[in-house]
Amino acid sequence: MTENSNDYSAFTEDDWKAKLSPEEFYVLRQAGTEPAGVGEYTNTTTEGIYRCRACGAELFRSTEKFDAHCGWPAFFSPLAGDAIIEREDRSHGMVRTEVLCANCESHLGHVFAGEGFDTPTDLRYCINSISMTLDERK
Repeated sequence: MTENSNDYSAFTEDDWKAKLSPEEFYVLRQAGTEPAGVGEYTNTTTEGIYRCRACGAELFRSTEKFDAHCGWPAFFSPLAGDAIIEREDRSHGMVRTEVLCANCESHLGHVFAGEGFDTPTDLRYCINSISMTLDERK
């Protein structure tokens, strides 16, 4: 598989291991979670577009980011509905909604509803910093 290919469905586990650091691979490809409060973007307020670290797809805008005091970056809405995939996650003895990149199906985090945040959607997309890169607005 070539690095510049856009067909991530053809990527093998070895392709992903070659492209990502071990920490990135653990979160993005094995649905791991980075520790709370340590992520690069947890407290950033820089304007820009958050992209999938695995494939570069646009995922979230900084204008939809809010401080949820949860230890991870939180957004109340994705950039576009087709930028992400949401699916049921029954791991760790609970039912949650997993969030994946629609382009390469990498794990990003989870979305939670009805927590009472004063946002337009009352959703909290709790996303691992290591799953994203920030394309800063110039």
